[in-house]
Amino acid sequence: MDRHGADAIVLGISGSLREQSSNSRLLSSIRGLLPDGMKLLLYDGLGRLPHFSPDLDGDDARPHEAVREWREQLQAADAVVICTPEYARGVPGSLKNALDWVVSSGEFLNKPTAVISASPHPGGGSTALASLMLTLNMMSASIPPEAAISIPFVSKKLGPDGNVIDAKTLTSLRNLVQTLIRTVHKG
Repeated sequence: MDRHGADAIVLGISGSLREQSSNSRLLSSIRGLLPDGMKLLLYDGLGRLPHFSPDLDGDDARPHEAVREWREQLQAADAVVICTPEYARGVPGSLKNALDWVVSSGEFLNKPTAVISASPHPGGGSTALASLMLTLNMMSASIPPEAAISIPFVSKKLGPDGNVIDAKTLTSLRNLVQTLIRTVHKG
């Protein structure tokens, strides 16, 4: 399905470091919505990335191992899905830090990308979603309009097992996945 004939890889990135976060659970739900020939790998290194500094990332600098792994996983992915909470009306610092590490290295250039914000509040994290979209668009990620959604009251839309129990949310996630699949096939 990808350019090498193997399964297409979708890299899932949760903007939350919390082990049982709603955002991580939503990403796991997306795994079950992908067709045969696509698989979701969850990136788990957000908390290991050092604080971004251009001095650590110049031409003469050798990237930190966690940064090198982050970039390699992005490069190997055929598509990316980012699911983030909203902290203090913005993107969590750990997610922004991860994105800062790849601004100049170009891993998001034309990369099919879907973005989700999920929050227990009525706005669904729409401010974080808008901020994340600005950052990713600046990095030239390929984000179709149908591949960006916010999910308000997320805790009411997940069952005890972490699966999506809200029909409208499930439909939105299915549409997001279908849009991402079409974007991957165009590339």
